[in-house]
Amino acid sequence: MLEDTSFAIHPGKKATIAQTPYHDIGNVKQVTETKEGYLIECEHGFVTIQLYRDDILRITMNPANTPSCDSTPAVYAQKQQVNCSINEEEEDITITSAALKAVIQKRPFRLTILDSDGQEIVSEQDKGMGYHETGDVICYKEMHQHDRFYGFGEKSGFLDKHGESYTMWNTDVYAPHNPETDPLYQSIPYFMTLRNGKAHGIFFDNSYKSTFDMKSESDHYSFKAEGGELDYYVFVGPTPKKVLEQYTHITGRMTIPPKWAIGYHQSRYSYESEQEVREIAKTFVDKNIPLEVIYLDIHYMDEYRVFTFNKDQFPNPKQMISDLKDIGIRIVPIVDPGVKKDPEYETYQEGIREDHFCKYIEGDVYTGDVWPGESAFPDFTDEPTRTWWANKHKYYADLGIEGIWNDMNEPAVFNETKTMDTTVMHKNDGNPATHRELHNLYGLQMGKATFEGMKQHLNGKRSFLLTRAGFAGVQRYASVWTGDNRSFWEHLQMSLPMCMNLGVSGVPFTGPDVGGFAHDSNGELLTRWTQVGAFTPYFRNHSAIGTLYQEPWQFGEEYEAIIKKYIQLRYQWLPQLYMLFQNAHETGSPVMRPLFLEYPGDTKTYNLNDQFMIGDNVVIAPIMQPEVTDRAVYLPEGDWVDYFTGEQYKGSTYHLIHAELDTLPIFVKQGTFIAHSPSRQSTMVEQGELQVHVYAGQEGIYESYVYEDDGETYQYEQSNYLKLPIQVECSPSRIDVSIGELEGSFKPAYSSISFKLHGLEEQQQVYVNGERKDLHHASMELGLF
Repeated sequence: MLEDTSFAIHPGKKATIAQTPYHDIGNVKQVTETKEGYLIECEHGFVTIQLYRDDILRITMNPANTPSCDSTPAVYAQKQQVNCSINEEEEDITITSAALKAVIQKRPFRLTILDSDGQEIVSEQDKGMGYHETGDVICYKEMHQHDRFYGFGEKSGFLDKHGESYTMWNTDVYAPHNPETDPLYQSIPYFMTLRNGKAHGIFFDNSYKSTFDMKSESDHYSFKAEGGELDYYVFVGPTPKKVLEQYTHITGRMTIPPKWAIGYHQSRYSYESEQEVREIAKTFVDKNIPLEVIYLDIHYMDEYRVFTFNKDQFPNPKQMISDLKDIGIRIVPIVDPGVKKDPEYETYQEGIREDHFCKYIEGDVYTGDVWPGESAFPDFTDEPTRTWWANKHKYYADLGIEGIWNDMNEPAVFNETKTMDTTVMHKNDGNPATHRELHNLYGLQMGKATFEGMKQHLNGKRSFLLTRAGFAGVQRYASVWTGDNRSFWEHLQMSLPMCMNLGVSGVPFTGPDVGGFAHDSNGELLTRWTQVGAFTPYFRNHSAIGTLYQEPWQFGEEYEAIIKKYIQLRYQWLPQLYMLFQNAHETGSPVMRPLFLEYPGDTKTYNLNDQFMIGDNVVIAPIMQPEVTDRAVYLPEGDWVDYFTGEQYKGSTYHLIHAELDTLPIFVKQGTFIAHSPSRQSTMVEQGELQVHVYAGQEGIYESYVYEDDGETYQYEQSNYLKLPIQVECSPSRIDVSIGELEGSFKPAYSSISFKLHGLEEQQQVYVNGERKDLHHASMELGLF
């Protein structure tokens, strides 16, 4: 195509931008208090304002009718009863709750939202809410010069999105992902603004193709959609973590994943036979390299038919799955939405007979070309189809499979548009709509069906779901990987802000394909990428057909030894990571965090793209360039200690850190603690010990906890877990460790916890629950039961 060549920038080719006139909703005519909130009639539209919580405001605008206020499936929360008041004056209307004040200027309608201190959060001046004759709905907000924007889900480029414009339209992008590549596979129409150290957020709950523009004007940003109502939520913060709590209150939080899902995963497009899978598994065990999962890509199926195995290449999948589980390894197969058009294929027969496939309005089944050839697509917007698809997963559960990988679920189709015809109709649970409206929800609804199906068929065990496509709320069902990256150093660098912004978008369980998917990796790149992967929430090595194999041992013994060391390190850190996943389930805070999330007052953290935090007290600063062994590391406020050497560093400044190929720079904040366990071959090997490493400091109080449960079932929802609060208080003369009351009924394999003090000064005495301990030269064990 000429557009893919230099013809695209031919000097005689004039770019045209559709300038459809903007229509403002105009002056306020009438205000009516309703059961749900406040209805405001304007000259050219209607607006409802609802308080979902004291600190969450929902605004819905419809240019033609009273807003329906119908939510997309992203919205999880119910509206709470909120004590609020309204005061109408000649020029404005004020709605007040305990946490915010919404001031509505009447002529024309303009909305300003203030926090409880009277500080402006969002405001409208020259332009506010309106529409275009094409059916677009749009909202303009004032943008301050130093506003920082984060979130937007899966987007390439730097951490801070000020000066950028993004489209939400789930798209299969195999071509290299550059900083300008947009859109990608996920659409999460939500962002957080950081202004003068305080944060607020906006979630635009509209499933049409939408655009967020922080680029076209210097003093305004806008968000718009190609149809539907202008329906958005404002989260007043004031801290970044509080904004995340508010946003995930609306869209939901992840369940705690099974412990095996946060170990090391190995994949390839494709391991094409049972023999190859068994050889890979045996090599991991023989080399004592920990492993939880081997993935089966599309070649395991019978001519790419979902819910089948190729009997020639995989003659006895149930036995293979059982044998691998005996050595601690699970199988996760890929499941795509495209169902091969084949009248002799049971799944296709059922879909036709029971009317589960997407159709045109005239009644013809839509088919498109994907891996199996001509294929039909289940209508996941409809509950009977989701139930049918969920029940189909009994096939996998009966084989002993506990995790599923959803791919191609944008949905991807091999045509010029890359997806399904936008004129296809969906049943949409009794409210029929076109694919143009519901495209972005397809992957989310497939994920819901898959997650609920596996949960139903696993008899109380937690399942694992990996998805490529999704929408806001995807965290309730699945983990997300960043798609078809490349084995380039630039893609390793780009993966950090991508994963951090996904975490800021409410999706804690994320990671890239370690080593890069397409192109050929090499020993140094795979080693440095594995070091990063050991601390990304999702940790999978994956490579494409036709590229070099990149299992840990493929590039020689020197690289293999270092890669093995960091995979083992992942398992030592599992107790700390598992606690952070539980915290994500509880609060919405991500496991992998940009530094500004913990230090919103520190401007040096605002666009720090090449470092990240694990929880609130560990900084990871990887090397991400070839043949580099030194880098600048910024450490925020406080005192920090090198995890490997014990060397101490002052915060609020940069340090030049030396790191040979075998070293990943890791820094733990002094005055805090982390939980470890010995490395093991897989999580199926019993964890026989828990170690709490306390890093002594000179001042401050730190509170956190250790967390355990059975790692496998939903029994934690019935208080069958162990949660032990721990507080560390440091001063120049003493370290006080206070162990709180044990919460929950779970009894782990270990009956005591060992405490190890690091960096203790000679003059510092150690007290545990007020009792002095001699811990200068030894660790201490604390009995649990």
